[in-house]
Amino acid sequence: MGAPTVAYFSGRSPPGDRSEQHGGWVLRRWRTSRGDQGRVIGPRSTGVLSWRRQVLLAAITIARPRAPIRQHAQICRPDIIPDDHRDRPARGSDRSRAWHRSTAVQLGSAVIDDGVGGLTDVAGRFATLRPGVSLRPHQLDALDGLAGVLAEQRRAWVVLPPGAGKTVVGLEAARRLGRPIVAFAPNTAIQGQWLAEWARFVPEPPPGSSDRALDAPLTALTYQSLASFDPDAEVDADGRDRDPHIRRLRPAGRELVDALGRQPVTLLLDECHHLLDVWGELLAEVLERLPDATVIGLTATPPDALTQAERVLVDRLFGRLVTGPSIPAMVRDGLLAPYAELARITVPTGREETWLATQAERFDALTSDLLDPGFAGVGFLPWLDRSVVRREHHAGEGPAVPWHRFARERPETADAALRFHHASLLALPEGARLHERHRRPPDSDDWMQLLHLYVHQFLARSHDPRDEHAHAAIREALRGFGYRITRGGIRAGRSPVDRVLARSSAKIDSACRILADEHQNLGERLRAVVVCDHEQARATVPAGLVGVLDDEAGSARLALRLLQRELPDLRPVLVTGRTVAADAGVARALVSYAAEVAPELRLAPVPVDAAGVVEVRGSWTSRQWVPLVTRYFESGASLTLIGTRALLGEGWDCAVVNTLVDLTEATTATSVVQLRGRALRLDPEQPDKVAHTWSVVCVDRRHPKGAADYARFVRKHDGYYGATEHGVVLAGVAHVDAGLSAFGPPSVAALEEVEQRMLRRCRDRDRTRELWRIGEPYADRPAHAVRVVTPAAVRDLPPQPPAVVPAATGLSTDARSVRWLVDTVLVVASTATLLGTGPGVAGLLLVLATLVSLGTHVRHAHERGRRLREVARSSPDLTAMAYATADALHTAGLTDRGADAVTVEPDGSGAWQFHLTGVDADASQRYATALDEVLSAPADPRYLIGRYVVPDPGDGRWAAVRAGWRAPRDPRLAIARHAVPTVLGDKRERADAFGIAWWCWVSQGAGPIYTRSTEGALLLAACRGLSPLDAHTALRITWE
Repeated sequence: MGAPTVAYFSGRSPPGDRSEQHGGWVLRRWRTSRGDQGRVIGPRSTGVLSWRRQVLLAAITIARPRAPIRQHAQICRPDIIPDDHRDRPARGSDRSRAWHRSTAVQLGSAVIDDGVGGLTDVAGRFATLRPGVSLRPHQLDALDGLAGVLAEQRRAWVVLPPGAGKTVVGLEAARRLGRPIVAFAPNTAIQGQWLAEWARFVPEPPPGSSDRALDAPLTALTYQSLASFDPDAEVDADGRDRDPHIRRLRPAGRELVDALGRQPVTLLLDECHHLLDVWGELLAEVLERLPDATVIGLTATPPDALTQAERVLVDRLFGRLVTGPSIPAMVRDGLLAPYAELARITVPTGREETWLATQAERFDALTSDLLDPGFAGVGFLPWLDRSVVRREHHAGEGPAVPWHRFARERPETADAALRFHHASLLALPEGARLHERHRRPPDSDDWMQLLHLYVHQFLARSHDPRDEHAHAAIREALRGFGYRITRGGIRAGRSPVDRVLARSSAKIDSACRILADEHQNLGERLRAVVVCDHEQARATVPAGLVGVLDDEAGSARLALRLLQRELPDLRPVLVTGRTVAADAGVARALVSYAAEVAPELRLAPVPVDAAGVVEVRGSWTSRQWVPLVTRYFESGASLTLIGTRALLGEGWDCAVVNTLVDLTEATTATSVVQLRGRALRLDPEQPDKVAHTWSVVCVDRRHPKGAADYARFVRKHDGYYGATEHGVVLAGVAHVDAGLSAFGPPSVAALEEVEQRMLRRCRDRDRTRELWRIGEPYADRPAHAVRVVTPAAVRDLPPQPPAVVPAATGLSTDARSVRWLVDTVLVVASTATLLGTGPGVAGLLLVLATLVSLGTHVRHAHERGRRLREVARSSPDLTAMAYATADALHTAGLTDRGADAVTVEPDGSGAWQFHLTGVDADASQRYATALDEVLSAPADPRYLIGRYVVPDPGDGRWAAVRAGWRAPRDPRLAIARHAVPTVLGDKRERADAFGIAWWCWVSQGAGPIYTRSTEGALLLAACRGLSPLDAHTALRITWE
């Protein structure tokens, strides 16, 4: 009888086996009950299944003795492949074979060789397939990364940008594992995409299914098909229930969990960030019941955007991470479309503005009461001065602590206090310094932050009738602003002001103007998508906002009505998970189109309101209408789609989208990346595609909370990269426009300039493509930079120390050599006189020596004065300070490069950016932080260093002579004190390294002064909080 060949990759040895060890693997042989010899190749490990069950799981076929182990050659280490098969030509791609070799043996998959080259079961069917498209390098890299992770564990998660092909990566990884595949997606549209992508595999994949029975090689389901909870289900009130979430599932959900456990499967969890918010605990319970399942999570959310709680859950669910390239890297490689982030900042409508003005007056009344010294027993500001500015013991803070510690432990309170100082309401705390985020008036959140301390640490504990009255008055006033006083503090609800700004009718008006501009630029090539949070209002407008906001404020339906009226040429279509609608003409055209491409559908246009909105209804569901409407849009029959974030905001594939208007309120990194990814896919029909993503922001300048929508805009762009109009790839709102700050909206005067720059960028998409420098090399890492706004001239000089720097005598060089020459002449003349030279000759020599000396002194004074003028007019030399900081860090061993790696660039708004290139992200951040400390007002540094300030002698030759003549004899130069960076001030030798670099580049004088000494403490007290420069700094994150 021939020997059957069985290969499976987990479990114990059957009884009576004889095992031969080959490195980390075991070749096992035994006799079956029929006397046939079997061969099993597998890892040297113990499994959880009995050997009988394992043999049953493996399909055994009878073959010739020593049958060729063809399939094994692709998935096993070569040291256990028969010698006569090692040199056979390998089938499939090298990377595919490597992947199989490193993972298949670990995953419990069954691969059967029937002795004549035939393959059976799922593994056999999958082994003959391959993706219908050539995999790109980043996809192959992701598969290789998965191979490494899955060789050690059964779970992994993959991060790839939107449009990078996560679906095909997931399917190909699962195909290579050779197990039945179950893919979960957040909605039916993405569920359909999994089935469609599987159908593209070649030569002919087995059909996929969406049936919960899991009887197909590939099953695509939604998370909701599993996470459907029974509201009447009972759980253990004491929390001792082992699987509380599974027990709450409806019967269909529990049956699906049982079906998943009947066989080893590969679970693909698409957009797995959803699990962190909604279904994470349920999935954790499910996976505990599936020890043999291999789990691959797929998402576009970068890991650094996760909270600490989310990171813990990710580690629990998925374990190790496989990360792909960033979005900028994909653009630079030509794999995603270049894009520009643009913004339209608007103001509320007249009706909304009137209501906001009334609310602002009420808030002004509250703040006026708080600023009244007689409002309570101890006034609001005097109490803050004691408890925050001076931090006295009786204020509940304990003994006074240094400001830097207070700011680290209570950052929101510290920031609010410094904004109060900027508004001249509080003194500057000792040791504090203002940053960019503090240089704006305090908003309502700042008032609430400090009012919380005042209420809970003073008013609530006082028995003075005045304080009790003040407490009650504050409680009543805050209720009208969406705040309430609780035992835990002042809690903010949804502010009516924020609601008005977020859903202002002015935002939809601005969206119409944006689309009109884009249509004028692109014509019929425009493919725009407008994304809202909801299709229609889910609740009535609060009583206080009746007559202020439209009943459908902020909804997709309101956007449809306005676009139908204002821009009918765009032929807008509304598509959500519940509705397809348009005007009558477009609806009829869509019905006709559906009749052509899907004749089995029975559709009809149905008018639904007096505004001309017509719904397309009939025998279809969102799984059918989403791809159909998408194709209708792609054909150009409609130029604009309007939808919701739930449907179009993630997973929806439409390569033709070139303009996206964001009207949503979501600010999480996941939402931002997913939504913007809808426009970044390459369009084969338009190889020069450039995408525009517009944010629409509403700002009211009178109300203290009038920047709430702008703050939301800032949070959306925090950590998201875009190209500035000068080609710098930058994170944060500055990539939208250099004039935008993360700490407040632009002034009225600046707003018009910002809008004009937006329009210029909108018109010139070719310029946007050039700015991305597609095809150029990159490091794909963040780089930290310092942005400096200063009226001083910034010079982009070569990294060579200057010949002359300011010093105690004015300059670091003097004319001692020249004076020595003159004095020598005088000595010669005097000596000649003493040696008997005639009086006439001696007198002539003295006169000559005097004239030479005087002329030399004048010429030297002029030269010195000219240099003083050059140094004075180039000071403060920020570039030299940047070079000195870099060299000091390099000398101290804190960075790999010094001054030669410093880059100085204008950002186009009158500011300059300094950053260190060619180093890792940590070194880049270390340098930027250090330079920011050098250029800013000293707070509480351990060391100070001085910089001599040379006065400008003025124009003209004699002005230079006077300055040069006086400088060595009576310099009396002012000294500006700079902080030695914290990272260099922790050790004396590092501080000295900074002092040496400072002498070479900036100014010569005394070395670093220790501020804990008597002299240093006095100097620090004199300069603390005083900026040594006329400059404002801010930290930025760029990409290189």
